[in-house]
Amino acid sequence: MVRYQQLLARILRGTSDANIPFQQVRRLLRNLGFDERIRGDHHIFTKEGVDEILNLQPKGHQAKPYQVKQVRGVLLKYRLAGGKDEK
Repeated sequence: MVRYQQLLARILRGTSDANIPFQQVRRLLRNLGFDERIRGDHHIFTKEGVDEILNLQPKGHQAKPYQVKQVRGVLLKYRLAGGKDEK
C-alpha cells in the first residue's frame, strides 16, 4: 500500500512524469476501478462515471510523459486520488 501511495503522490506532484514505470500506472488505474482493454500495445482504460477514455502506450518500460499528465488530469478532475474532501 505504501508503494501505491508513493506512486500516486509522484503522479500528482507532476515533477517526474518521464520516470513513471508503465506497469505501475496500469496497476494504479486498475486499483482505482478502471477497466482495461488491450489492443496491441494500446491499453485503453475506462470507468463508469468518467467521461474520458485513457489510451496509454509504453515507451520502453516507462509511461509516456504526456499520458501521465492525462492520468493526473483525470485523477484530479474526478477526485479519484483520495483526500479529505472526497465523498
